[in-house]
Amino acid sequence: MAGLALRGVKKSFGSVEVIRGVDLDIKDGEFCVFVGPSGCGKSTLLRMIAGLEEMSDGLIEIGGKDVTFLPPAKRGISMVFQSYALYPHMTVRQNIAFGLKMAKTSRDEIAARTAKAANLLQLTDYLDRKPAQLSGGQRQRVAIGRAIVREPEVFLFDEPLSNLDAALRVQMRIEIAKLHNDLKATMVYVTHDQVEAMTMADKIVVLNAGRIEQIGSPLDLYHRPNNLFVATFIGSPKMNLMPGEVTGVENGAAKVALKGGAHISVDTHGKAIANGPVTVGIRPEHIGVGQAGAPNSVPGKVVLSEHLGGETMLYVETSAIPQCVVKTDGLASQKNGETVSLSLPANTCHLFDANGQAIVNGSLI
Repeated sequence: MAGLALRGVKKSFGSVEVIRGVDLDIKDGEFCVFVGPSGCGKSTLLRMIAGLEEMSDGLIEIGGKDVTFLPPAKRGISMVFQSYALYPHMTVRQNIAFGLKMAKTSRDEIAARTAKAANLLQLTDYLDRKPAQLSGGQRQRVAIGRAIVREPEVFLFDEPLSNLDAALRVQMRIEIAKLHNDLKATMVYVTHDQVEAMTMADKIVVLNAGRIEQIGSPLDLYHRPNNLFVATFIGSPKMNLMPGEVTGVENGAAKVALKGGAHISVDTHGKAIANGPVTVGIRPEHIGVGQAGAPNSVPGKVVLSEHLGGETMLYVETSAIPQCVVKTDGLASQKNGETVSLSLPANTCHLFDANGQAIVNGSLI
């Protein structure tokens, strides 16, 4: 296996610049996920790593070797696509072994590698079936098996779970994570689904309009977003944002006046904070529901209560924000139309400046 390095990678289609200078290091054995909205350039970046898309500028290294101008077959990579791309007339065994056969690998070696991959992916009982006789999840495992037998230095996944239903997506997420643990392989995975990114990655790269917004572990990005884009993209439901103004700092707490007249305190965590306009951010699960008039609280009215079994989602209309989302206990008793007081713990609030950059992050980790 090997690490991966990108230096000043750019891509333009005519006058349209879609990748705007990406610098990134992925360690040997790391599971790195590219995540971002549609059109941010994540699949284009992956295809350039694979050699399927020509770069406009920059350098790509795999295992310390410059592969910028090498064809895909010589880069030591295997790629799993969104489409299974299986040969319908071939059996599972033949589909998995096809790449090795084309590379003129010996029969004994093909048989050994195919059996190993099938065992790893729980496909041993299906080796003599054809793709039409398999479920969607089984077909995707065959596609992954075809990548495994090549024993690449880097695995690339381009939204491999997009065609699966919700239950299968969860199961395949678990299986791909187990596969990474078993192989100890370097994996680069592209998705627009931030839940996939949070549950699978060692490192997440958040992309937006062809640029990297932030790189970090799932918990780092969730609890310490660099800016408003990352704060609202990572997390479901997304972070609540309330416009306000810092009116002063006292005893390690910034005094913030929110729209509608509410005043709250936000821990500064030792940061110097100037008076002026800010955006207060707080995750739905960090908001408490208490009695009217509680300190550091905002009054509101429940407009919708969604009981999901293990948790309840409250959608609350306040003067500070038209719709504040609160994630609370599954047995919460609040009903539509009820007046509530939303408690905003000072140590869980984030502050962002007028340009959307983080000034202060909550201190839960």
